[in-house]
Amino acid sequence: MDFPVQGYKKFLPRSLFGRSVMILIVPVAILQVVVALVFIERHWTGVTRQLATEFASEINLVASLVEQETDPLEREALLAEAAASLGYEIWIEPEGVLAPGIRRPAYGIIPRVLTETVQEFIDRPVRVDTVALDKRVDLQVALKNGVLHATPRENRMIASKPHLLLVWMVAAAVVLMLIAVIFLRNQVRPIRQLADAAEAFGKGQPAPPFKPSGAEEIRRAAGAFHLMRGRIERQISQRTMMLSGVSHDLRTPLTRMRLALALAEDDPEAAALKTDVDEMERMIDGFLAFARGEEGEAPAQTDLRAIVEAIVEAETAAGHSVDLAVQADRDFNTLLRPDTIRRCVQNLIGNAVKYGGAVQVALDASRSHVGVTIEDNGPGIPEAQREAAFRPFYRLDAARNMDGGGGSGLGLSIALDAARAHGGDITLGSSALGGLKVSLMLPR
Repeated sequence: MDFPVQGYKKFLPRSLFGRSVMILIVPVAILQVVVALVFIERHWTGVTRQLATEFASEINLVASLVEQETDPLEREALLAEAAASLGYEIWIEPEGVLAPGIRRPAYGIIPRVLTETVQEFIDRPVRVDTVALDKRVDLQVALKNGVLHATPRENRMIASKPHLLLVWMVAAAVVLMLIAVIFLRNQVRPIRQLADAAEAFGKGQPAPPFKPSGAEEIRRAAGAFHLMRGRIERQISQRTMMLSGVSHDLRTPLTRMRLALALAEDDPEAAALKTDVDEMERMIDGFLAFARGEEGEAPAQTDLRAIVEAIVEAETAAGHSVDLAVQADRDFNTLLRPDTIRRCVQNLIGNAVKYGGAVQVALDASRSHVGVTIEDNGPGIPEAQREAAFRPFYRLDAARNMDGGGGSGLGLSIALDAARAHGGDITLGSSALGGLKVSLMLPR
């Protein structure tokens, strides 16, 4: 059965495979982020700062030489020689005006480190622009006789292709995680098969083919399940044979007693004995029904609504007050054992009719479940005795004996066995009518 999930857990995977994959991926992803941040901070930033410092030293030297040179021709020759030696364009704008400041993208660590380093190591007013030129940095330095321009390429001051390490790191992590997920899926598959086999056995359905495989612990669990299933099947078979034999042996003397009473004269004592014989036969039928558990019935697509409506109509025809409420737009077809569920619902409604003057039955369905709720205005069952009421042969006090009138005490036990054989359950509560509320829930 599905249970509601609360809080942050509803955002987590529900399956073992999903949680295992999350346990595998989340630490790797966090490690990748930490390594990337450390790499950018320590290596990429450090290399950029070192290159920018060298560039600032070169510009300081060129600026000093240009300021010392008064001849324009010599100054141009000096700038041409410096540009050829350094590998980037350098020229002077005579009488130029510098607007100090920086211009860089609003995001990014490297442009920030570059501009900060240049401003720190050039001892003149400067303007740094990492946006205006394509793949180049526009540096402007204020001189006494103009503005010095330098436009080195970005890779002159930024580590060349540092992202390749991150790409290789992420790609390798993805490949390794995919391989790990494949192996993990193979390890989880036997657990899922074991769960399917256990669920099918719990519902009384043929178990799917299942061979112990996987890790040693999973093999041991699968082997223990096979042994447990064999023991349970033998126990059920022995119980059924024993009760069937006892019931068969009891029917012979009961038949003789019934014949003798039929030949006897009509008197109060004979009538009382006939009532006792009928009650004993009902008890024997109850024993057999409890022992069999309708184990031979095959599941089939069944309309639960049709079963409940037929039972309610029969009770109404017998003069009992039973109201039925059905959500008309819901689908109540699901895989059930019809006779088993019919016996279950009949026992529950029969108990409500016996001990309550008015009974209300409600049908509900969702995507995962179908359910029947039965309420009455009888004496109810004390909360302390509700769990014990499902025990075989358990009798409650005289206020409300669920199997009263000389019953066998198996009505609720048979109903609960039928519900759990389908993977469902029955719960008892307090009704708004003042009596007992019985809720039968069956999975689709």
